[in-house]
Amino acid sequence: MSDDLATLSALLKEPGQPDTVFKAFDAITKRLVGHELFTLLYVDGSEVARIYSNRPTEYPVSGRKPMGPTPWGKHVMEGQKPYLGKDKAGIRWAFFDHELIESMGLGSVINVPAIYDGKVIGTINLLAPEGHYREEHVAPIERLAPMIVPGFLAARAAARAL
Repeated sequence: MSDDLATLSALLKEPGQPDTVFKAFDAITKRLVGHELFTLLYVDGSEVARIYSNRPTEYPVSGRKPMGPTPWGKHVMEGQKPYLGKDKAGIRWAFFDHELIESMGLGSVINVPAIYDGKVIGTINLLAPEGHYREEHVAPIERLAPMIVPGFLAARAAARAL
């Protein structure tokens, strides 16, 4: 884990941000806990916007969706806690687009909030087949989450400048 933190820390100095760190974070989390879908969403008022996706055909970058009040939002966005959905029931509970997720052969999820200055500024989202994720898969992603905060801030600033 310390090697992964060192890698991400060193990459923050490199040009091509935030994609450089986003791609490395994608690769590191795939190696650590596995995933078939990896996305990053930043919070923009009452909406979230996708700023990274390893499967842009199904989940394109810049896709936006409203974040109305939901139990998932209360847990992750307000409660600032990770969400672990171990099966399709957990996916259905959390996401309105569960049919698309399930059609991709996915049935478990880890969502980790990226927190800066006391606020959730984005979410790190990993999805895999049903039953793939367990409790012990959440902590490694939580430990890495602060390393991606500068990328969320840069992506949000760039989007707002448009």
